[in-house]
Amino acid sequence: MTDCGCTGSHETRRVAVTGGPGAGKTAFLELARQSFCRHVVVVQEAAGVVFGGGFPRDGSLIARQAGQRAIYYVQRELESVGDSHEPAILLCDRGTVDGAAYWPGSPEEYWASVGTTLQQELSRYDAVIHLRTPTAAQGYNRLNPLRVESAEDAMAIDERILAVWSSHPHHYVVDPSPAFLDKVSRAIQLLRQEVPHCCGGEAPDPDADDGWP
Repeated sequence: MTDCGCTGSHETRRVAVTGGPGAGKTAFLELARQSFCRHVVVVQEAAGVVFGGGFPRDGSLIARQAGQRAIYYVQRELESVGDSHEPAILLCDRGTVDGAAYWPGSPEEYWASVGTTLQQELSRYDAVIHLRTPTAAQGYNRLNPLRVESAEDAMAIDERILAVWSSHPHHYVVDPSPAFLDKVSRAIQLLRQEVPHCCGGEAPDPDADDGWP
């Protein structure tokens, strides 16, 4: 975390960081913590909270549906806690839209199940940065103990996530790179465009005459 001299309040912007399993979100979020000031707040992944806390993951239809509903509600509450700190950027490890890609059925069924719509959930986020999942040849691994997907399954999930977020007006896609650091650096630069100048970014400061983009 870098030092920050700004003392004014910020208009919080939510940025979702998404992608299929093994895409590099964890490394990117850690680098973001180191690259920006305390006004860039990271929201942990809701699925890690749910499944890491022992929620049933037996593969049955009922368990899969219940798991995605639980993740949705936990995600919303984690973001609410983050918002309470009035950060400049609330950097979310996935967003509520991701659940439609993991739901065992159509996206429409998912939205009905949690009582919302795609457009309502897209509007919660000012930008989304999608890190694409690498193939097995590009370095996909299962080192995360909560990661159960094969390389092929991970790629399929990545495609579904790409599709459900595709209509967001600020949807940035970062493809795999032979050098992983290059991929993460590209993602950091995209994030920098959303962070205000006063916090080390390139977006206008909240009190600037030209406002936010």
